Amino acid sequence: MGFGSRTYCLVFTVCFAALALSACKKEQLDWQQVQQLDSHTTDRLNEVMFINDSIGFAVGGQRFYTATLLTTRDGGSTWETHSFPEAGKGLYGITTDNNGTIYICGFDGKLLYSEDKGTTWQFNQLSIWDSYKGLAFAGDKGLAIGGISFSKGFITQLSNKNVSLHDTTAYELNDIEMTDDNTGYISGFGVVMKTTDGGNTWAMQDINNDNFSAICVWDKLHAWVCGYNGSIHYTENGGDKWEKLKGANAALGSKHRLLDILFTNPTDGWACGEEGLLLYTQDGGHRWKEYKHFTNEALRSISSSPDGHIIVAGDNGALYKLAAR
Repeated sequence: MGFGSRTYCLVFTVCFAALALSACKKEQLDWQQVQQLDSHTTDRLNEVMFINDSIGFAVGGQRFYTATLLTTRDGGSTWETHSFPEAGKGLYGITTDNNGTIYICGFDGKLLYSEDKGTTWQFNQLSIWDSYKGLAFAGDKGLAIGGISFSKGFITQLSNKNVSLHDTTAYELNDIEMTDDNTGYISGFGVVMKTTDGGNTWAMQDINNDNFSAICVWDKLHAWVCGYNGSIHYTENGGDKWEKLKGANAALGSKHRLLDILFTNPTDGWACGEEGLLLYTQDGGHRWKEYKHFTNEALRSISSSPDGHIIVAGDNGALYKLAAR
């Protein structure tokens, strides 16, 4: 190939790359409003949950050293922090049972619970000292999941705030959601599982090839799951079939490291991840657009506040209130 041809190819390649970059930038969305909230901490925040129109919680801490809990009583506008030296390890999952008792699970089998909407908290050390990441209830039975190092996981049943049954798996488990007392899903390293008998047995779903970090369940039929390597899958028939809505990261190009996913209705959804990543869809997840980054911190949890705003939380105490589109 002559010099002129090489020059032509080089110019064409540069122009093509510039056009591609320009096209990518056009896909980025601007937030109408971004409010950074004072979390009063530099600890990592792992999950946010609201229990009514005013009261909500964010849990986190340093994995081996501190347990951190934030509380809001004005719908997420202001937050106050609480520390629990008796727990002394990071907190990861939060849920409520059918009676309204709030439960928080954490590293090394730490369990906090409140029977008065978070005014006071009690600490309990579970008899299984494992790394718990998620917690849900099937009737009166608690289901705590977790794992370490990708190749070890566990499902622990809780009764009277302690372990009643403990099963292990060959893959780390990351998230759990129940739609009712019988039906629910677990996502983990290369696996998604479903129960229809309140967590007594779990069936593998036909979905793999990612470390599935989080799951969002709308009802018995509809659920979305996101993976650390960027994939998003969806079922509209209770897991009989899963559709890949977004493929995993390619070898070249930008990397979407997804950590959580939320749908506020069957069409509007968000997914967040590392380096301030935030994606939005308005067609049920078939097409996703990326928001311009307002932080470089990993965003680990995304939830909807009572007034319809989006709350995202993550590393270094990152806590933001965003105007939903």
